[in-house]
Amino acid sequence: MDKLLSELNRLYLLPDSPAAQRGPGPDADLVSGAGLVRAIAIPFRKAPGADAQHWERLCTVANGLQADFGFPAPAVSVTSTGGFMLWLSLAAPVPVADARRFVAGLGRLWPDTLPPADTIGVPVELPPCPNAATGTWAAFIHPGMGASFADESGLDMAPPAAGQVAFLEGLDSIAPGQFSAALARLETPAAPAAAPPSPAADGLLLKDATLEDIVRVLHARGIEPTFRFTLPR
Repeated sequence: MDKLLSELNRLYLLPDSPAAQRGPGPDADLVSGAGLVRAIAIPFRKAPGADAQHWERLCTVANGLQADFGFPAPAVSVTSTGGFMLWLSLAAPVPVADARRFVAGLGRLWPDTLPPADTIGVPVELPPCPNAATGTWAAFIHPGMGASFADESGLDMAPPAAGQVAFLEGLDSIAPGQFSAALARLETPAAPAAAPPSPAADGLLLKDATLEDIVRVLHARGIEPTFRFTLPR
C-alpha cells in the first residue's frame, strides 16, 4: 500500500488536498485548499442503450491527447458503478478553472465526446476503493482491457495492490509548458480539428488489442492476469 500511495502522490495528489490525507476512497477531493489540482479526472459514463460508446469516446480523447498534443499516456480506471475515468497527471498544479477550461476546449475539439467541464474538480472515486452500497470496486486497469469492462460495474473483488502500482509506475506527468500550450491552442477560435489518431501507434490505447497483446504487456509489467468474464450463452 505504501508504494501505491507513493504513486498516487507522484501523479495526482497535492500535499494539502483532502485526498492526500485520506488516500484511495470514494468521494476523494483532489483540490487543494488554494483551489489547485494536479489531476484532471474525466468521467466517461455509459448512456442507457449505448453499448460501448463511452469506451469509444474515452479512446478518442486519450489517443488524441497523445497524438495531437504530445501528452504522455494517461491512466484509465473503471468506476464502481459502471463507466470509466481518464486520469491526466499534471507536473505542476493549475487552478481548477484552468482544468475546466481545458476540458471545455477538448469538448469543442471533439464534439459530443466529453462530459461537461463542470464535472472537473468535483470529488471522485480514487482507486482502488469499494462502493459501500454495491460491494464492487473502482480500480485502475490496463487500457487494452477497457472494452472488457464496458458493460461491467466495477470489479467484483479488491484488485491486488501490486497490480495497481504496476499500472501507474510507468506513467509520466504533463509538463507545464505542454499544458499551457495545449490550453492556448484549445482556446484559439480557429483551432484545427483533430485528425483521427492511429490506434496502433506506440503508447496509444489499443482499442482493438488482442488477448495475446494484453497478456504480453501485463507479463512485461510483472502482472499475472485473471479473466473472470464468460461469454453469454
